[in-house]
Amino acid sequence: MDGSLTTTPDLEVMCSSAPDAGFAIRDMLGHLGDKWTLLVVGMLEAGPIRYSELKNLVPGISQRMLTLTLKKLERDGLVDRRSYPEIPPRVEYSLTALGRTLLEPALAFAHWARDSGDAIRAARAEYDRR
Repeated sequence: MDGSLTTTPDLEVMCSSAPDAGFAIRDMLGHLGDKWTLLVVGMLEAGPIRYSELKNLVPGISQRMLTLTLKKLERDGLVDRRSYPEIPPRVEYSLTALGRTLLEPALAFAHWARDSGDAIRAARAEYDRR
C-alpha cells in the first residue's frame, strides 16, 4: 500500500460526484445518528407499542427526548402515530414500511457497536495514554 486513500466507486459517487455532494447521507447520519433514534427504532421492531411501554424499553431516555425523537421519526415518515379515542386516551407508535427498511442496517450497526465496544474502548484508552 502506498498510503493513499481509496474509496469504493459507489461511495465516491454518493459522496463527491452526486448532485447533492453527499448531503442526503450527511443529513440522514446527523438525523438518525443521535443518541436515541436507533434505540427507539429497534424497540418498534416487534410492532405497535404504547408510549409508556416504549419509554420503559429505552433505558435512560427522558419523556422529553422520547417525544422529540418520535416526532422527528414521524416527520421523516419512519414512524406512524395512531391515537385511539378512549378514556384515558391511548396512543400507539409503529414503524411505517419505510421505517422497517431501516431495521436491517440499524440492527447491524447495533450489533457491530456491541461487539466492537471493548476493542474501541481499549483503543481509546491506548490513544489517551500517548
